[in-house]
Amino acid sequence: MTWAANVSVRSIAEVALGRQRSPQHAEGPFMVKYLRAANVKDGRLDLSDVMSMNFTPDEQRIFGLKQGDVLVTEGSGSLTSVGASAVWRAENSEPVCFQNTLLRLRPRAGVTDGRFLGWWARSAFGSGLFASLADGANIYHLSAERVRAIRIDLPPLNEQRRIADFLDAETARIDGLIEAQRRVTHLLRERRNVGAIAHITGLTEPKRRTSRLAWTDSLPAGWPEVRLGLVARMGSGHTPSRSHPEWWTDCTIPWITTGEVSQVRDDRREVITETRERISALGLANSAAELHPPGTVVLCRTASAGYSAVMGASMATSQDFVTWTCGPRLNPFYLLWCLRAMRQDLLGRLAMGSTHKTIYVPDLQMLRIPLPGLHEQEQIVERIREENARIDQLIDAVHRQLQLLAERRQALITAAVTGQIDVTTARGVDVS
Repeated sequence: MTWAANVSVRSIAEVALGRQRSPQHAEGPFMVKYLRAANVKDGRLDLSDVMSMNFTPDEQRIFGLKQGDVLVTEGSGSLTSVGASAVWRAENSEPVCFQNTLLRLRPRAGVTDGRFLGWWARSAFGSGLFASLADGANIYHLSAERVRAIRIDLPPLNEQRRIADFLDAETARIDGLIEAQRRVTHLLRERRNVGAIAHITGLTEPKRRTSRLAWTDSLPAGWPEVRLGLVARMGSGHTPSRSHPEWWTDCTIPWITTGEVSQVRDDRREVITETRERISALGLANSAAELHPPGTVVLCRTASAGYSAVMGASMATSQDFVTWTCGPRLNPFYLLWCLRAMRQDLLGRLAMGSTHKTIYVPDLQMLRIPLPGLHEQEQIVERIREENARIDQLIDAVHRQLQLLAERRQALITAAVTGQIDVTTARGVDVS
């Protein structure tokens, strides 16, 4: 079947930019739901947060969406997300419009199938074509005119529909495999967390007693529960005043802020050795910040509450953290895994706030932990590390499979919309 060679997107679709949102449109007699870039993901629409603004009836005719329209993100702070697209498939009569952070590609009747156009847009996004056409510095924009000028080879309408049917089925099969692998990853992470809690609470010990700790029902009979402040010195942090520029010169002291939480969010890394920000000796001397020794345990108590690590060098922290410098009866890495084991309890029982959770210092001063002997603490840490290493290897293997499946899906999409494969004979094709 002959494809039309080197035709412009302009000839197969009407490309339009949505309407800009301004304060005078926030209220009015014609309030209509509208979509923006945040609603468009790669291949799907997230309609969980759809906003409304005033579109007059004339504007609704210009900026309204029809079944089969393809929405493409026009601007983003990252080149990797410029050009993400999804097909509008709503079947109800409620009017929905779109904002100027989106381009609408409307297939021309009798020329282009909307689903095929949607798959072509996903190919252009995944292959980097849209990113190569975007310009800007901090915000990258994909202009309507550049999209209109793209040249493609277009199959006949019936072939477009066959390609769309093929990709609907084959990508659904791959997506099913991806979802199954993600469930495996979730179960492995749960197993990792449960294993750490089991070691910290000594579940293999047969002689047990009732625990007074909120996050475990029982403990080995020989393990006491102690208030953390009795075996570790609690400290905190601070931010030197920004109104004194001289306090922010010659900054050499590592300074832990909430930006470091990304290093330990998956609980793989135990030690923080580098920080994105530093403070000066003068700033330290003129603030309530403290210089803590290596081995000090830190816990974030604000925006990313509950995440913890051990300092790998002498460091200070912002006021978002509390610290514990362990005494001779407490191994800092055992304390680290205690804090990680009790994270859900800290967040569920002690954290306050709806949007941003905060754990307040007086509550942290009352924390209690199980305290086996120092040698047994060290053994517990080693058992946790050994078990986590095995699980992490499995998680990494699943992640590699997920990457391969995503690459295979993208290769399949591009091969189908560019005619590299014959979809009538390619069911279950392997394009790896």
